Amino acid sequence: MVQWRDSKVTRNGVDLAVRTWSEDKRPSVVLIHGYPDANHVWEKVAERLSRDFKVVAYDVRGAGHSSVPKGRAAYKLRELRNDLHAVLDATCPGEKVHLVAHDWGSIQTWESVTDPGAEERIASYTTLSGPCLDHVGQWMKGNLKRKPAAVLNQLTHSWYIMAFQLPLLAPTLWKAGLAKAWPGVLKRTENLDSDVSPTQLKDGVHGIELYRANMLPRLVMPRERYTRVPVQLLVARDDNYVRPTMLEDLPRWTDRLWRREMDCGHWGPLLQYPDVTAGWISEFIQHIEGAPASASLKRAEVNSDPQSAADSSHPGTGSYASTKHP
Repeated sequence: MVQWRDSKVTRNGVDLAVRTWSEDKRPSVVLIHGYPDANHVWEKVAERLSRDFKVVAYDVRGAGHSSVPKGRAAYKLRELRNDLHAVLDATCPGEKVHLVAHDWGSIQTWESVTDPGAEERIASYTTLSGPCLDHVGQWMKGNLKRKPAAVLNQLTHSWYIMAFQLPLLAPTLWKAGLAKAWPGVLKRTENLDSDVSPTQLKDGVHGIELYRANMLPRLVMPRERYTRVPVQLLVARDDNYVRPTMLEDLPRWTDRLWRREMDCGHWGPLLQYPDVTAGWISEFIQHIEGAPASASLKRAEVNSDPQSAADSSHPGTGSYASTKHP
């Protein structure tokens, strides 16, 4: 097993716990976790990636061994974006990096990926089960009349978003025993084996502020957010939280897009199929770094150049010849 080094990055009084594997290798891959997780959720994937790359993972503010900022505004997307760039500057100074993110880690990373000029700092982006909130807002507005059943289906699977807006419900559930029961929840819902995290209560309680600070403003008033960063979309076909249909508009917002799918639930790519996930990430990064595309990566390509994105003038015009596993 490849060994890691733990360190700390501080920004505006918030300490971010950072873990780094294979510091002597290049290029660098930075992993961002979701809710209600900490960076340990990446361990299986990170160990595999670190055989070929330098790998960095960190605990998002309020999670894991990072400190907990005060006030809801401290969890705004722009603060999370600035945390990511502080980690990049500290661990990969002057280097274009490859980002990989899951769930809320992916949602927040879209903020960086869709910033103007992002391609000058970010070499590629692999996103799992975490769409850009602005893209979701645009998708919902565009489909309320055209595909109301698809919007209703996603809203049904996103019931927890409104529940998290209630002042006491979610924190009380975590404190009442959900933290200890969380591995059992994953076992029942996705047939996954996982250990109890020592920071699970903290992760669950404070991470709710991510939803409260960002969800409604972005969904109600979505911005138009494009990116020139090459994007690989990994879709969990049985995801109970992010339905695949909600991701159909992504060709509209990207210049270069690859879409690959696997038959598993929300956490399956990280905990059930780490070999497949790490393999697809490695293959994608190596191609972006100059290696020829494999046959499976070629099949997964949706947008190949800026003109492809321009041609996607309305939702759903991308060609989804995606790679599937298993």
